[in-house]
Amino acid sequence: QVQFVESGGGLVQPGGSLTLSCAASGSIFSRNIMAWYRQAPGKQRELVAAKARNGDTNLHETVKGRFAISRDGAKNTVYLQMNSLKPEDTAVYYCNTLPARRDGWGQGTQVTVSS
Repeated sequence: QVQFVESGGGLVQPGGSLTLSCAASGSIFSRNIMAWYRQAPGKQRELVAAKARNGDTNLHETVKGRFAISRDGAKNTVYLQMNSLKPEDTAVYYCNTLPARRDGWGQGTQVTVSS
């Protein structure tokens, strides 16, 4: 099973910032588009951001201008910098490849935006 280890979630007030990290195995990281997904209570999981090895980036419409995705090849790690957080960003955030690997879903990291 592929292992992605997400970290960095927490409780933050509206307007605050968080940076999520995801460590992946080297072979998976180097050969794939890496992505962040999220699932809010009662909703389907959705793609938030993705970044290819060549730098091409895709962001969900609702996070453009607020979130940024980056990847560090030396550390086999993908990051999600989240700024100007809103209550509607509350969700469990997961990393995986794009397209997602069925065996790549980990426990995720909870992000709660609340005053």
